[in-house]
Order: sequence, then C-alpha cells, then structure tokens
Amino acid sequence: MKALVNGKLILKDRIEENKIIIFDERIKAVQEDIIGISGLKIIDAKGAYVSPGFIDIHIHGGFGSDVMDGSPAALDKISRGLVVSGVTGYLPTTMSMSWDKIDMALRNIRACKESGRTGARILGAHLEGPFINPERKGAHDEANITKPDYEKIKGFLDIIKVITIAPELDENLSFIRKLSSHKHISLSIGHSDASYEEAIAAIKAGIKSATHLYNAMSGLNHRSPGAVGAALNSDIYCELIADKIHVHPALFKIVSGVKGSERIILITDAIRACGMGEGVYELGGQEVTVQGDSARLADGTLAGSILRLNQAVRNFMEHTELSLHEIVGMVSLNPARLLNLDDEIGSIEEGKKANFTIFNEHIEVLATIIDGETCFSQI
Repeated sequence: MKALVNGKLILKDRIEENKIIIFDERIKAVQEDIIGISGLKIIDAKGAYVSPGFIDIHIHGGFGSDVMDGSPAALDKISRGLVVSGVTGYLPTTMSMSWDKIDMALRNIRACKESGRTGARILGAHLEGPFINPERKGAHDEANITKPDYEKIKGFLDIIKVITIAPELDENLSFIRKLSSHKHISLSIGHSDASYEEAIAAIKAGIKSATHLYNAMSGLNHRSPGAVGAALNSDIYCELIADKIHVHPALFKIVSGVKGSERIILITDAIRACGMGEGVYELGGQEVTVQGDSARLADGTLAGSILRLNQAVRNFMEHTELSLHEIVGMVSLNPARLLNLDDEIGSIEEGKKANFTIFNEHIEVLATIIDGETCFSQI
C-alpha cells in the first residue's frame, strides 16, 4: 500500500489540498491523514498538482514509431514515451492505408493490449480512415479511402473504441445505425464534407463525437453551418488539437463557451515525429516534413502534430478563463466517459484505478503513476 501526500488533488469539481491518497493498484481512500495505517510507502508530491491520469484518444505515433508499423516494439516505444507527458492510457490510431495494413495494426493493438505493456496502457483502437470523404482527406492517402463497410470491421469490435466516419458516405446511415448498438464503440464524425442537415441526422442516428473539430470537415458558415455547426449545436463530444496551429487559440474560449468544458476532449493527433525534432518522417505512406512546431505534407497540408498532451492543457490554460480542474477533465474524465470507461479511470475516486499525473504550475509533468506503479518520476 502507498500514500500520496503533499499534493493539490484535482478532483472532478474542485482542487483539494491537505488530502492524502491511499492506494495500491486501485484507490483505497482519499482522506486527511494516515494515522493508524502502518507499512505505507510514502510518495511526496512536494506541493505539486495531482490529477487523474491523462488519456489521449487520438494518437498515431511518436518517438520514432507509428501505430501502422504493426509491431509490438512500435507500440512499446509509444507507450513508454507517453508517460513523460503524463499519459496513462491511449487509443493507438490508424491511418488510411491498405486494409491488410490496417488489419495488421488492429491485430497488433489487440495482442499488445491483452498481453499488457510497460508505459501508458492501451485502451483500445481508434479507427481513423478509411471510411472518410476524399474531399476532406487531410493527410490521408486518397487511394486507400473507402466507403463504410461493416464486414471489414466486424472481426475487431472487441478492440475498436472509436471509429471516425464521414456520414454522408454511409448510405441510409446503415453503418452508423448498426454500430450504435455496440455501446463500447463511439462513432465520430470526421474527415467529412457533410452538410449541417446530414451531420445532424447522423448525430441522431448514433454519432457521439467529432474528430479534431474544425480540421478536415465542412466549416461553419452563416448560411451553411456544416459539420462544425452540427457539432457545436449538439451535445456530442468534440476533439480539439490545442497546438495553436490546427485551431487558432482565440477559438479555445469560443468553443468552450459553446460546448462547455464537459464536452471537449483535448487530443494530440501526434505522429511518429513527436519527440524527435525537425526532419523528414512518414505518415500513412506519405512523406511528412517537421519544421518548427508543425508537420506537413509536401503540398503544405497539416499532417497530424508533434504536440504533447500536457502542452495542450497548458495552451488551453493560457487562452481561456477556465479553471484547472475543468481543463484537466478534458484529458481525463471526458475521454473516459466517451469510451465508457469512467467507472474505472478518469477521476480520483475510491475504487478507481490508481492512475495519476503529477505536474507543476507550468503543467510540466513531474511523475506518472499507472495502476499504482510509478512509470516516470522527477520528484
């Protein structure tokens, strides 16, 4: 048993000081002292913030590896690298490549999740592509884009947690309606050229979130609100890449004012180049150049990001007036709720997994604890 002391605990609706977390693999208690409890290993947060473990539901790679490499070594490298930015759980995210490559990637994600890995835990898979609109393909290779096909994914319903889809290509919304009965899978509108009306119909049929809001989707116009308008004018969750490149930081405040902090999920959309510095890399079979803080294809199209999740939290802090506990919810409880995992992770509560991210006032990660074990520490 362990005791985490001297931390500012970030709870669902407030920040608490002078509280101690008693835990092993799970949280046993959140209380004021450890009087009468012997044999505890003490972890001293030294006045830093203690939050629920960060969750990234949209990440393609990092640290020289990519989910589409389809190897245990690649996912191990990503998992180990993520703990430095406070991530305790994530969804390895696919790209539009040949179905053989996607099949291999999904099988690898399943095998690695089942066998257990070091570092951030694999929570499932995010299937981004190939069921998207070529008109809004972003960095996806058009040659590999196809219409929604249930037969292709029915063998992976156990591992897929999120599917990005362009609903205007789903005839009679049959794919969406069929998948909506699988409560552990969330369908997300993205890489879509849907009209406002098409997007709203899809939301009513079962869409639960929007993939990287604003990016690669029909935009908000006063006469044609598009997919962005539908996402903002409904109660679905909205992913947001808060790197200040994909979305202007002025919109952070606007989006949070419209959606509320409980319906925003900060993501990285990070690629192989994350944590690697400037240079030429690969994403989905295409060449990507990283210069400064952005990653782009040869034609200038943004190709994912090199963002870290703690940086996204810091960026949101700097450009909104939201409280820290509200923003932390965007990388913990909100994604856990979307994934229907909030009974296990996402907040600091008795009975939940002992997943914690400890950071300072600059949102610099000092330690990451997963299932009660310290995976990264600078304290």
